[in-house]
Amino acid sequence: MCGRFTLTEPDVGVLIETFSLTHPPDPMPPRYNIAPTQGVATVVNENDGSRVLRLMRWGLIPSWAKDPSVGARMINARSETLAEKPAFRNALKRRRCLIVADGFYEWQKQPGGKVPMFITLKDRQPFGFAGLYETWTEPESGASVTTCTIITGPANALVAPIHDRMPIILPSGAYDRWLDPQEMNTALLIDLLKPYPAGQMMAYPVSARVNAPTFDDPSLIERAG
Repeated sequence: MCGRFTLTEPDVGVLIETFSLTHPPDPMPPRYNIAPTQGVATVVNENDGSRVLRLMRWGLIPSWAKDPSVGARMINARSETLAEKPAFRNALKRRRCLIVADGFYEWQKQPGGKVPMFITLKDRQPFGFAGLYETWTEPESGASVTTCTIITGPANALVAPIHDRMPIILPSGAYDRWLDPQEMNTALLIDLLKPYPAGQMMAYPVSARVNAPTFDDPSLIERAG
């Protein structure tokens, strides 16, 4: 699963280049402990062909949901069942996004308890989690909110000793197909959802302060011990 992640890159130019954004996004503060139900940066292809960064709430609320609280239980979507689950199958065909990150946390079971581990790419560059999104409208007020979920799959060799699943990090060469609104071949899309190469990643223990989402500072990604 993926329950916390980071986006610490302060250079808007890096995000423009990494994700081929058509328009420069507004500057964003670095985030070291992004938690469910908070706003997250996503990349989408708009109907006019532009590629933009949009803020969405993390925790997908299906458009047909009666209660928005369901979003807190849909922060992740399993790659193996996307095409079958009512909450995700339409979004898989029509509403795909990248969720912008540069690291994530998983908790490893050890004799003394669970130890938080920070997992990132060796080059520390930002990347895109494969994601889905939906827009939900509150029946009484008519107010709408756009929410998203991170797709997970089996862990690679680096993450497996920490947790049996991991978020799907898409290689940059897959961004165009994943974001293409005209691509609705679910078999081809699901084929993109593979574990990221373990040799290009690293992991190390960090402070238990990350357990509390109220903490959000650079010390959270420093190696512990």
